[in-house]
Amino acid sequence: MTLTHPDRPAVATAPAPPPATHVQLHDGEDWTTVLPGEHLTPGRGVTVLLDGRQVAVFLDRNGALHALENRDPFSGAHVISRGILGSCQGAPVVVSPMYKQRFDLRTGACLDEPTAPDGSPADLTVWPVRWGAPTTS
Repeated sequence: MTLTHPDRPAVATAPAPPPATHVQLHDGEDWTTVLPGEHLTPGRGVTVLLDGRQVAVFLDRNGALHALENRDPFSGAHVISRGILGSCQGAPVVVSPMYKQRFDLRTGACLDEPTAPDGSPADLTVWPVRWGAPTTS
């Protein structure tokens, strides 16, 4: 799909998720369905719970899924899902809405500072994520 405006160049949008698909995260042992695909908007994040942990799930404007820890290591706030998506030297990133550190969506690495204020590594946990059919329990 391409969006147009009379005063602006056309902008391509991400392809829609396949019909009747859901987002699944891998918890280290199995794939778990966390939300329907239609709940994602390209360029925006949502928060889901996986085994009691908050995970920020993103659908980027190229149609790729990403899942990272939602807790900002610099502020301690669970806000990464509210971050702004972009790129830095070819890497897809999310910019934290708190202190504006950039995190690589593929690896969770903080591109600005190696350690958080408490001395712990500033990297975010990343979960494998995919499109899949809903799982039943």
